[in-house]
Amino acid sequence: MNGLHLIADLHDCRCTPSLLLDTPSLEAYCVDACRRHGLTVVGKQFHAFRDEAGQAAGVTGTVILAESHLAIHTWPEIGAVTLDVYVCNFSGDNSARAQALFAEVLARFEPARIERHAVRRGQLVAP
Repeated sequence: MNGLHLIADLHDCRCTPSLLLDTPSLEAYCVDACRRHGLTVVGKQFHAFRDEAGQAAGVTGTVILAESHLAIHTWPEIGAVTLDVYVCNFSGDNSARAQALFAEVLARFEPARIERHAVRRGQLVAP
């Protein structure tokens, strides 16, 4: 349970619009980013939303990590993204990995404004 939980709302993202809509590309990016920061990917689930006309309308995805998860939700119609990174480890501190992953993903979407929060979780003491 010991870990760092980082969450953010990204507003007015200036990234390529396809990043908010292209499920396979977003999934590949998220998985690769987790691996780049030394995290262990154990699963993933991404879902593409469609509007009433059948057009791409956003993505929800989760990369499941041995160390916890990365979750992302896109709202292309308003250029917004919500991001959730929780990285924990009972026997070690992975805070630096969580912060590095979080910073990379934030930069990728190029938001004009970010609302962010950090929560230290667990704080259990190893026996």
